[in-house]
Amino acid sequence: MPISACVIQRLEKSASDSPATLVPASELHPDSDALDSLVTRLTDAYHGKAKRWGRLNEHTVAVSDVAQDAVGASYAAVDEPPADDTPPWDDAAAEPTGPVATSSRFPAEFKAYLQDERDLQTLAASLGEAIKKLVDDHLPTGGHLILADQRQGETRHLFLALVHHRDGFVIGEDGRVAITGQVNHSQMSLAFRLNLTQWQEGGPSSQYLSLLADRGARKLADDLQALLGASEGVDPKSETRTLLKAFSDYVEREDMAEETSREKTDALIDYAQDQASRGEAMTLDELSALVDDDKPRAFYEHIRNADYGLSPEIPPDKRTLNQFRRFTGRAEGVSISFDSHLLGNSIEYDEERDRLIIKKLPNKLKEQLQGG
Repeated sequence: MPISACVIQRLEKSASDSPATLVPASELHPDSDALDSLVTRLTDAYHGKAKRWGRLNEHTVAVSDVAQDAVGASYAAVDEPPADDTPPWDDAAAEPTGPVATSSRFPAEFKAYLQDERDLQTLAASLGEAIKKLVDDHLPTGGHLILADQRQGETRHLFLALVHHRDGFVIGEDGRVAITGQVNHSQMSLAFRLNLTQWQEGGPSSQYLSLLADRGARKLADDLQALLGASEGVDPKSETRTLLKAFSDYVEREDMAEETSREKTDALIDYAQDQASRGEAMTLDELSALVDDDKPRAFYEHIRNADYGLSPEIPPDKRTLNQFRRFTGRAEGVSISFDSHLLGNSIEYDEERDRLIIKKLPNKLKEQLQGG
């Protein structure tokens, strides 16, 4: 994705008990193939990691109303994260926390940048000063803070990542081996990606903000969420799982042939994985058209009529997608096909007796058996 502008700053932290200091950039990073390659690798790595999705809180203070020394107010008090993978802002079992980070100034700062009232270098410095406290609270060392404005076609993203270094080896022209520092582009401590175009277009269902949410760093993710003023997110794992359940129900209802069912499953998974690799959400409209070419709205209406509670835009969860597949088999006039997530629930496999136990028969099959 082409880079319109990029700022790289340094957050210095020599020891875990020493405070971090920000070394701001004196200018935008000049365009180069090396910069393009680094940011591309970082975004590719980011797309493959666990993330939270949501949107910026609309009820935030204006940029002019927040003093620079009040940065910590936006994330000073954050509830402990839940025990499972459900994002804190969408956990039905958690204690209600109310609006998230209403004092965060960054939604207003992002809007000022979007409206050309603030340049990227100033925005980067403001983010860097705020993120210093996250580094002090959660990380033993500092690193380089990369903020890039990326554009592809008519879509514009703001991508931020805190990266660290590792030792690497190089063989010089004299044939001698030397140790050199290099950016570890496959790992980052914190990161977020804001779809500026989707945010600007608006819409209550838009999940245009994602942030890194590694399993071992939930409190850091909580604090970054609060710092940004993010709220109203969805759980990618739960939404993806529900979508696949809706698809399985639709295949059963339509009584699709085995080959057709396999083709539609492959089309759905390919689309979802492609969206995941690009860091984009799936949309029910596009999915519905893929599932049934002849009736492009049929799957969409099935979801709405059955009240699965799905959002119109679903951030794909790659792990859940990879676990979804269909078991099929045919022998001696018997053809069996079912989705893998049914195994252990409505279908049990008795390996010792070499048999399948189906607890809930499809309605059409039951009608045929009762009529026979």
